[in-house]
Amino acid sequence: MSTRTDYTVGQKVVHWLMAILITLDLFVAQKLGGVMEDWDRLESRADHGSLGTIVAVLFVIRLVLRWRHGAPPLPASMPDWQRSLARWGHTLLYFFIGFLIVSGLATAMNATAPIALFGAFDITLGQTATDTFDMLRPVHEFATNAVIALIVIHLAAALYHHFVARDDSTRRMLQTWKST
Repeated sequence: MSTRTDYTVGQKVVHWLMAILITLDLFVAQKLGGVMEDWDRLESRADHGSLGTIVAVLFVIRLVLRWRHGAPPLPASMPDWQRSLARWGHTLLYFFIGFLIVSGLATAMNATAPIALFGAFDITLGQTATDTFDMLRPVHEFATNAVIALIVIHLAAALYHHFVARDDSTRRMLQTWKST
């Protein structure tokens, strides 16, 4: 068990940056499912890919910070079944965010039209593979839906711990610029 009583400021900042960017990216991705002009679709794909790239970099930083600093112990008042669910929930969230990134990268690299990340780098490398894209897109959508479901569960657990259990787990993550 960790001897830390809180996450580091860096861990909190990366957590909240990822939360904001993933939420923003989900809204951009929702637009892709609608009817739009080709130029708008290409621009939205580029925005989605660029945001996804930033999230991928933050995810790697998050994994490194977690490895280096660990996590504070769960509240002593938390029943064992909740501890187990918390560990599984975080493990699944990390897994599916990683899976979402990898499936997004694979999908983008096989897109049916160029995707210019940050307006500069075509991730398709000038190639398109329609069959591979059509196979990978549902995998990426599955990973997206899994991440959305796990985020909803994560938020529900945070609200439960803040308003019902009234332990410090949610409050310490909300105090982003402070670490005890």
